[in-house]
Amino acid sequence: MFTGIVEEIGSVKSARFVSGLLKLEITSKELSRELKPGESVCVNGACLTVTGTKGPVFFVDITKETYSKTNLGALKASDQVNLERALKVSDRLSGHLVSGHVDSTGSIKGISRAFDAVKFTIAYPLSMSRYIIGKGSVTVDGISLTVSGLVRDSFTVNAIPFTLKGSTLSRKKVGDRVNLEFDLIGKYTEKMIAGKGFVSCN
Repeated sequence: MFTGIVEEIGSVKSARFVSGLLKLEITSKELSRELKPGESVCVNGACLTVTGTKGPVFFVDITKETYSKTNLGALKASDQVNLERALKVSDRLSGHLVSGHVDSTGSIKGISRAFDAVKFTIAYPLSMSRYIIGKGSVTVDGISLTVSGLVRDSFTVNAIPFTLKGSTLSRKKVGDRVNLEFDLIGKYTEKMIAGKGFVSCN
């Protein structure tokens, strides 16, 4: 579980496909010191398992299920990524509950400046519209943001200078693909109301 508060911007050292797996080596000045094999780490909003570490570099293996449904499959050496370690039970929840399981990708269709903040307009699949509300939370490439505007097939979020500096948002361009995770509580609520997926304990 994560919060959507980016701890560090990492850099892809290498990205290669081996036997159907995407193997990433990611350089991280701070997080690599604490990460251990078997732990979870959030990379651009996707929960991945650390397979090893070596100095400032950690390694992850990504299955086709994940890299085909996120923007991770397009990563190459020197690309920068948002990183967050798994949430500790004792931590303050500064963002919102983030599982690291990407629901879909979206596309940046507009970027504009609003005083010191930057507004991003993001197109997303209509099939996900029931999970997003105005003033609600959404995760964009692992960053917890508040929905400031919402129309039929796109939403807007505003990023303050602190968020821009501490994440990869400042490097985004119109047309870039981003990973989206919608409200976890909303998805569970929908399933419970619909009465789907009930499994007896008996």
